[in-house]
Amino acid sequence: MARPSDPLVLGRVIGEVIDPFIPTVRMAVTYNSHNLICNGQEFFPSAVVAKPRVEVQGGELRSFFTLVMTDPDVPGPSDPYLREHVHWIVTDIPGTTDASFGNEVVRYESPRPSIGIHRFVFVLFQQRRRQSVAATPEARDRFSTRSFAEGNDLGLPVAAVYFNAQRETAARRPSTSTRSGRRRCGGEPCR
Repeated sequence: MARPSDPLVLGRVIGEVIDPFIPTVRMAVTYNSHNLICNGQEFFPSAVVAKPRVEVQGGELRSFFTLVMTDPDVPGPSDPYLREHVHWIVTDIPGTTDASFGNEVVRYESPRPSIGIHRFVFVLFQQRRRQSVAATPEARDRFSTRSFAEGNDLGLPVAAVYFNAQRETAARRPSTSTRSGRRRCGGEPCR
């Protein structure tokens, strides 16, 4: 299970959003074709406007996955009373492919944090079979990743990653050379 030094534990994703799990597939989330998400990385909202590419690596051809993207810090991290806000749900993603081949049941909403630093969490679940996800959220606010997984018999996640973002002010607005949010993870380039 999760170690105390795991970035998902340190970032309180495990505990506040999902339960401890053992990753069994690799998920690569990339914005603008070259900005691979690493846990805890900060992005400017202007760098994550377009829908990311989410690749599932290590799944079987006949397996299907559900992707959930959520913000557990709404309206602000000090008082997240609307926790969680769902930004995107894609179901029936075939193994060894990407989310563009799945069924988008909640369309992508770009991150627009207004107060504080928000975490944006991507959680991947393996479905028991194709077209098994029936319960979709009625509203984006007060979403629960755990309840969604339970209501759709998804079990524990098989992969998760998150990034941080905060409101861009004139003083923080990135120049074109730093807009991407590129970063090295643990001294190594993100893979």
